[in-house]
Amino acid sequence: MTGARRDVLICLLLAALMALVPLVFGTRYIVTQITLFFIWGIVVTQWNLVLGVAGIFSLAQMALFAIGAYGTAMLAYYGGLPLLAAMPLSALVTVAASLVIGFACLRLKGAYVALLTLAIAQVIYLIVVNDTACFTNPPSGCLPLFGGVRGFSRFGDLGFRDLIGSKFYIGHYYVGLALLLAAQVFCILLIRGPLGLAFRALRDNPGYAMSRGVGRLRYQLWVFGLSAFFTGLAGAFYAAHFGVVGPIVFSVSMLLFLLAMIVVGGMGTVWGPLLGAALLMAADEGLREFGTLREIGLGLVLALFVILLPRGLAGLARR
Repeated sequence: MTGARRDVLICLLLAALMALVPLVFGTRYIVTQITLFFIWGIVVTQWNLVLGVAGIFSLAQMALFAIGAYGTAMLAYYGGLPLLAAMPLSALVTVAASLVIGFACLRLKGAYVALLTLAIAQVIYLIVVNDTACFTNPPSGCLPLFGGVRGFSRFGDLGFRDLIGSKFYIGHYYVGLALLLAAQVFCILLIRGPLGLAFRALRDNPGYAMSRGVGRLRYQLWVFGLSAFFTGLAGAFYAAHFGVVGPIVFSVSMLLFLLAMIVVGGMGTVWGPLLGAALLMAADEGLREFGTLREIGLGLVLALFVILLPRGLAGLARR
């Protein structure tokens, strides 16, 4: 059995087990927390393709996530589209935005890419929060085009409230599970396939890879665009799940938290990002009652992994 088939089979088995969780643990809090894990799991698996597999130190991931979330909210709010139609359209808009960012950044290398992508993300954030001109006047008051500091709300739902009433969050759970399954299978096929080999070649030995006909800019744009689709879809589902979108989706602290998930799990590995996401979300939840000590505790966990397990949790399997 090839590595790709083995990983896809594991993925399907895990998805089948996760599908039983709402039936066994019907508590709303548990189900919604795991749904949030699905969202962040999609983001970190796609960011790992860019950062860990292709070796592009991009910090634009939360900006792409935000574009997917805001795109969904704006298409539903202004255009009246159902969320099931707005979500994939927003994901395509995210792909277009990622290609524009890629053309601007990928001619650079290393820290310069990180600085420029972070700067672009902050510019988008500033455009949103400084948008104060009244674009429309709903009953709740003046609303700027991009929502301003208030953001968007009341732009529709996925329809599960009408179908299953107060248990609508279970419907959201299964949508999140399906999206994560699709994103992880996509990652497995890409990492284990010819494109993954080309990305790793450009990461480890770009000179040799280009001498063998692997175009650096072309392939890096491929990974930027492909990963952006699922990142935008995660942002779109975030908007649909919570029913509100605001500037908090640009949070630098959340960006660093997601980056820590990749580092703890193992950069460039198939399962590392999901392992890191599960561990850090569990640690974050366990430290919630400790107030300000919570961030110190998370910092210590990250420091220990960097020192003792530099290859992350997934690196343990290679020993």
